[in-house]
Amino acid sequence: MALSPCNNLLTIITMYKYAFILLFILPLISFAQNDMTEGFKFLEKGDFQNAEDFFEGILQKEPTNKTARLCYGRAVGLSGEPKRANSLFSELLEEYPGDFEVEINYNESYLWSKDYKSARPLYKKLVSDYPDKFGAVLGFANTLSNLKEYELALEWVDKAIALDPENKSALVSKKYMRLGYANAYVNNQQYAKGEEYLQKIFTDFPEDKDALQNLANLYLIIKNVDKAKETYKRYATNAKDSIIALNGIALAEHIGEKNKTALEIALKSKREVLKVRDTPLTEQTYNRYVQALIWNQKYKKAQNQIDSLMVTNPNRNWIMALDATLGMYTANFKKSIKNYDKILANDSTSFDGNLGKANALFASDKIIPAYKAAKQTLVIYKKQKDATNFIEKLDLQFTPNVEEHAAYTFDNGNNTAYSTKTTTQLALSTKFSSTFSYQYRLTENTVTLNKASSHVLIAGLQYKLFPKTNLKTVFGVNKSISTDTSFSQPVLDIRLQLQPMRLQNLDLIYTREVQSFNAELIEREIVMNHYGLTYNLGTTFNLGWYTQAIYTEQTDSNKRNLLFSSLYYNLFKKPAVKIGVNYQYLSFSNQVPSIYFSPSIYQAVEFFADVRAKLSDKSLYMISAASGYQKVEEDPMTVIFRAETGVQHQFSKRLSGKIYGKYSNIASATAAGFQFTEIGFKLKWLFTKKPLFYANLQKKIALN
Repeated sequence: MALSPCNNLLTIITMYKYAFILLFILPLISFAQNDMTEGFKFLEKGDFQNAEDFFEGILQKEPTNKTARLCYGRAVGLSGEPKRANSLFSELLEEYPGDFEVEINYNESYLWSKDYKSARPLYKKLVSDYPDKFGAVLGFANTLSNLKEYELALEWVDKAIALDPENKSALVSKKYMRLGYANAYVNNQQYAKGEEYLQKIFTDFPEDKDALQNLANLYLIIKNVDKAKETYKRYATNAKDSIIALNGIALAEHIGEKNKTALEIALKSKREVLKVRDTPLTEQTYNRYVQALIWNQKYKKAQNQIDSLMVTNPNRNWIMALDATLGMYTANFKKSIKNYDKILANDSTSFDGNLGKANALFASDKIIPAYKAAKQTLVIYKKQKDATNFIEKLDLQFTPNVEEHAAYTFDNGNNTAYSTKTTTQLALSTKFSSTFSYQYRLTENTVTLNKASSHVLIAGLQYKLFPKTNLKTVFGVNKSISTDTSFSQPVLDIRLQLQPMRLQNLDLIYTREVQSFNAELIEREIVMNHYGLTYNLGTTFNLGWYTQAIYTEQTDSNKRNLLFSSLYYNLFKKPAVKIGVNYQYLSFSNQVPSIYFSPSIYQAVEFFADVRAKLSDKSLYMISAASGYQKVEEDPMTVIFRAETGVQHQFSKRLSGKIYGKYSNIASATAAGFQFTEIGFKLKWLFTKKPLFYANLQKKIALN
């Protein structure tokens, strides 16, 4: 799951803290009078409504009392009417021009209304007039901090500290400035600088909880799981904070791909939270627990828990986010979008709502709306990493690319072949793309010295008829040249790709191809017309079923039936381990064994395993192997074995490469006892930085 951005409300929280600081160090000390002590206490406790009523009563008796008017203005502003407070202070300023106490309260009223730009020049003038006034200097520093001018803010807060080293309020201000500065660096993906400013907080406030939480979040973002867990353990100094730490460690374990451990910790946290009475913490804990159930594919249990929470807490964003997440994991994207829309109706700035909806729309194959939702996320959360990466992923999907595939094959029938294929893909819109490729293949029999070559030039078009419904067409020509013959034949491939229901994929296929496995077959100019389908059924419990059925008519009057079916189970996700059993059936109407493998009946059963995992952040490897038995007509069963391995490396965002090798002795390729080996490499380069239609795409996003 995506991590929420660092706390963007820090500046607001900080503003209110500073408001209290200025309240205590300026008006109360300056104007303390016995008959107003009760009102001062109301202000000190944050009981602004009672403070407002109290000082209003004083003003009814003494309407010109300057102290009461200032305190009344503060009570009004801090109780949620900053513009009214500003007006009250403005009137005082007309009566007491140049009065420091009035000016500083007037300036601060702009902070309450979050009008930091207006406050900046006022505080700048104030510190110019009163450079030795602690309140003015600290107020200016706080104003700069709220404007995210952190470097300058830190300079001014140090000046405030120098004026009054014993006053802790300036140190508190400095802490929040460093938190804000660290947050800005993290948003710009300058994680080392962000960590540096968080670590500095511990100099003034050892083991500060705000700093520890932000530091742990930073480590989660950069996937430094060990440091994140270590930081959360430092945070756990009491019962409530220990539960917060457990929730964080559960997420760290998930990021570290240890979901079972994450669930164990989340379950422990859920038990512990029952011992405390803290509603927000209880909600946070149940949120993490249900997430852990989803990570572990315990979908039914997660759904039951979500349904139970919805009954007692209707229309709560965090519960709807859980339901949406469950929908994403179970491919119920309509459900996810519905939940994200509800979240956004409650809070249009919700990070989970905006980016979650972008992911759900992308999974639903609704590309333009997905772009728009991701862009909206970045409008609210500037440079947020997950949203930036999501848009980059979309861009890469449609960026023009060229791929080179070269291979060398040989078999125990003394046939060798060299082949190279260059393919260019150009997306002209999110719905329409084109493909151009050229393939050259040279094959030779080292005993008969018979040689042949083929040149295949094709152009393809793909159009998205509807979301999850694509029509792919490939047209081209195959030019084949052998020792005794030369011919050209058209080639064609038409596919209708559908997703009829959740977790299902269906392809309807027609293909016209020229048999070009070896020189002898090329000389015979055999054209094959394939009619078929492929069907894949997935489940939420890791079981899958893939089937391919193809009927082939050949120009030599032969006909072929092919059925391939695979039942597989996804044993692990990381590394991705798949095991299963394959069954293959093959039959030809005419048997011409002297020319090519064409049994009246052929069957094979094999067990297979497939492993795919990371070698590093930029390298992947795969190993696949299968073994079983095959039977050709009435012949005895023989053992079959095939294997493939490869390594892929991402040299940069736009350049990747792969080397591979594969071996097979399955008879259906040409004849019983056949052994076939291929080694090769692939190189893919995205030759532009953005999709060709990028400018038009931005217009569509803006218009929709």
